[in-house]
Parts: sequence; C-alpha cells; structure tokens
Amino acid sequence: MTRVKKGVHALKRRKKVLGATKGFRHARSTKERAAHEALLHAYAYAFVHRKDKKSDFRKLFNVKINAGTRELGLSYSKFIGGLKKKGIALDRKILASLAENKPRVFKKVVEAL
Repeated sequence: MTRVKKGVHALKRRKKVLGATKGFRHARSTKERAAHEALLHAYAYAFVHRKDKKSDFRKLFNVKINAGTRELGLSYSKFIGGLKKKGIALDRKILASLAENKPRVFKKVVEAL
C-alpha cells in the first residue's frame, strides 16, 4: 500500500491558521497550537457577540431617543407610548438618528403627539 505524505496539506493548514491570527499578541500569532486555540475562542466570541450586537444597538438607540425627548420636556416611555397610540411607525434606529442629527425634524415628530 502506498503511503500518504501530508506535507503540502499540513503546511497549507498551518499557513491558514497563522494567517487568521495575524495581529494577535505573543505566541497566539506565531505558534501553531496557541494560534489554533485562540482562533477557536475568537470564533466562539464572534458568534455570541453577533447576537449581542443587536441588543447593544437597541440600548444605544433608546439612550439617544431619551436624550432627545428630555430636551423637549418629555420622557422616553411617554414618547414611545404616544407614537404607538398615534400609529406612527418609526423604528428606534430612525428615531435615534433623527434625535442626533436632525433635531428640528425630531421636534416635529414629538409635536405630532
């Protein structure tokens, strides 16, 4: 039976792993075993934090809207409740960007309540 030499494939794999850990600190970017372990952790964190990012941005939008409504003498909860009662269907991302970048337009939305 012929023997299988894995030199080419092993080198490709090592190069791929070390290329992906470029920029990591210390042994995690130069030693194959440490780099592989670092990559496994990095992929796990990336997966979890992709989910967390949605929640983080929603919190940020709420803070921006709250800041904008407080300047106009209204609380966040009353503002959101008023929007729902009036049937104004603007999502928090749009409202936050209006509050931050277009305060006059945001004021008109508040006045519409």
